[in-house]
Amino acid sequence: MNRVNITKSSPLRMTSCCCVLFCFRSQDPSLNEKDKLIAKAKLNRAQEFAKDVTLDPDTANPYLILSDDGKQIYCSNVRQNRPDNPKSFNTACNVLAKQSFSSGRFYYEVQVEGMAAWDLGVVKESIDRKGSITASPENGFWTICLRKGLKYRASSVHLSLKHQPKKVGVFVDYANGSVSFYDVDSADLIHHFTACSFTEKLYPFFSPGCLNGGNNTPLIISDVNYTD
Repeated sequence: MNRVNITKSSPLRMTSCCCVLFCFRSQDPSLNEKDKLIAKAKLNRAQEFAKDVTLDPDTANPYLILSDDGKQIYCSNVRQNRPDNPKSFNTACNVLAKQSFSSGRFYYEVQVEGMAAWDLGVVKESIDRKGSITASPENGFWTICLRKGLKYRASSVHLSLKHQPKKVGVFVDYANGSVSFYDVDSADLIHHFTACSFTEKLYPFFSPGCLNGGNNTPLIISDVNYTD
């Protein structure tokens, strides 16, 4: 399982470590295979806590279109006839799930294949939903995002991924204060928030991004296919 977080403060150090690790593993394929098995086992354990998650139209930005089953969402250039709601996002193209969690562990998966931009994760109940929003743990957002089809970020941290994930798994351990993101197909850990201070309800958070070059591919909350 390979994950490299590149920050502006230490690009050379992180790059050199990455090269050493890659060269070492390329000389011993058995170690790489063992890592894959360990990564798959960790993902399987997270998938055991899968929950049914559906989108809440009362929280949706008026330019978002939701499917009838609450599992798919995409951004339109036409404002939807949806009444204003104190719980809705009026500027950012965001939406929350109906379900909230204030204890235990939970997991869900989202299909993002073919999308040029998206945001995923969890947020605390009391986040700002009106006006300009900065997604950061300090503001109650534990999320990752894709921009312009190739730039991945977790808050202010830029992420370097081996592959573009087609499906992302989100795992939250409320008591342990952690949020983990997985590439479901490879079982690679994309990012891991730790030492999070959870004191209120958490809601799964989604954004399909604004229209980008006519790309309105839907973001899809998918069924979790757990395999031991």
